[in-house]
Amino acid sequence: MTWKFETRFTLAAGLLALGFACVSHAQTGTNPPNNPPATSPAPANGTQTPPADAGKGLAMDSAPAPVNAEEDAAFKAFQEAPNSDPQKKIALGEDFLQKYPTSRYRPGIYASLTLLYLQTNQVQKMEDVGEKEVQLMPTDVQTMAILGQTIPRAMSGAATGPDNAKELAKAEAYSKRALEVTPTIAKPANLTDEQFASAKSTTLAMAHSGLGLVYVRRGKYEDAIPELDQSVKIDPTPDPVNYYLLGLANQKASHFDEAVNAFNKCASIQGGLQAKCKTEAEAVKKQSNTQLSVPK
Repeated sequence: MTWKFETRFTLAAGLLALGFACVSHAQTGTNPPNNPPATSPAPANGTQTPPADAGKGLAMDSAPAPVNAEEDAAFKAFQEAPNSDPQKKIALGEDFLQKYPTSRYRPGIYASLTLLYLQTNQVQKMEDVGEKEVQLMPTDVQTMAILGQTIPRAMSGAATGPDNAKELAKAEAYSKRALEVTPTIAKPANLTDEQFASAKSTTLAMAHSGLGLVYVRRGKYEDAIPELDQSVKIDPTPDPVNYYLLGLANQKASHFDEAVNAFNKCASIQGGLQAKCKTEAEAVKKQSNTQLSVPK
């Protein structure tokens, strides 16, 4: 089964890619001389966009002089391309990487393209560029959380197949790493306390969701339940897919009351899962009349 990942990034989450990227480099000391901190990628939902100058000071103040004016101008053009036209922005990013394959601006381009490919449902490209970003910047928690959640959602076929087993292992590693690193990151100067808290919660919610779905795919429903439960609790805008998965995991573990509750919450959120979740809630109610519920 494949669950489509709906891009729901808020202003805070979009800015977080900048803030976390920059602070992570500063904290770990891994930033090479010719690779300054990344600049902000756009939020992926296409509806809320940060101001044109959001975060620029944080990213650029500590950057060394540009390698050349042409490269610097090309990166600026990518940054300023409207988020309302993701295909144009993707084309600019891909063109930049082709012209400047060793650019110091690669982390910013990679992080942005991860979001843009996700927004345009190009999952394989998202995974490829996201992995490049994490290799360059192993503390980019937003990219890791996106990979951790999207990889198992995009899967089809048996989880035990060799390719899927490998993908699940990657998703598990990305999610766990995002959960480990996110709480340690200090607030970037360009974010308010509210934006930072919301962005951290969104990132952690994605990571818990990814880990929970990995466990669902493996049939480890009791392990999946607390991860998915935490995801919907801390997400500023809970994802109906996670309520659906939480209902499924509880149903498979014979926690019928909890399953009905999760499916009902999924059904209360407008979207493509409403009808299915309503049907599942009714089915579990009938199931509970003939089977014993297992206490949690």
